[in-house]
Amino acid sequence: MPEGADSPLNAAVTGRDRSTLDMVAEALKHNQTMLAYQPVMQALPPNKVAFYEGYIRVLDATGRVIPAREFMPLVEKTEMGRELDCLALQHGLDALSKAPNVRLSINMSARSIGFRRWGRVLKKQLEQDSTLGERLVLEITEESAMAAPELVIDFMDQMQEHGIAFALDNFGAGTSMIKHFRQFFFDAVKIDGQFVRGIHASHDNQAVVRALVSVAKQFDMMIVAESVESAEDAEFLISIGVDCLQGFLFGAPSVRAPWIEDMKERTRA
Repeated sequence: MPEGADSPLNAAVTGRDRSTLDMVAEALKHNQTMLAYQPVMQALPPNKVAFYEGYIRVLDATGRVIPAREFMPLVEKTEMGRELDCLALQHGLDALSKAPNVRLSINMSARSIGFRRWGRVLKKQLEQDSTLGERLVLEITEESAMAAPELVIDFMDQMQEHGIAFALDNFGAGTSMIKHFRQFFFDAVKIDGQFVRGIHASHDNQAVVRALVSVAKQFDMMIVAESVESAEDAEFLISIGVDCLQGFLFGAPSVRAPWIEDMKERTRA
């Protein structure tokens, strides 16, 4: 089978990518976006929700909810990626303003720091309600932070007065961040899921995660393990000092705000 630029495989991939970009463009045009929320649980008793993570979602032409993994890799470095960051932030801040007892994390790219609309959204909401910052966690991936470290450090410094917390997402996926920890202001790290899934049966992943936990503790950072899918994995992670657990074991992302559903359950009880 041909392997050149005009091969059927390359044509199929290019067509799929173009279709995905068109879908995202249409969703942005018609404001067909929302957040899906996933709980991040305390590892130790009373094992309550520490905070929720909000993931951006778009709706396709049929109304189907499309998860970020299916479009973000294509748009993350484009203006559409910046627009999605703006909408994720707006949705998240709106949710916080309606739920004063909820803490929420929102993903962002370092590229959005200099995007005027993103900055305006954050500034406007904080001016309307100064308490929002104390319940907002901004998650930045290791790759994104290291693409513009000076910009990220300056931004984090400015946001400290608003009480905004920062989490380093995908911790361990790269190797360049650890030596720069002293310069950043990360309050938490989220251990990359590739090291967490099946960790109870993988000595290699156990060694990696033990090392990551040790580094994070040295810098007094809260440690979250992502992609926790089994009780055995959770038990091991708790035993080595992980502070919070996130994954399908505790709940999949849901476009229905879980705290509203919890309130309804308590009311019925």
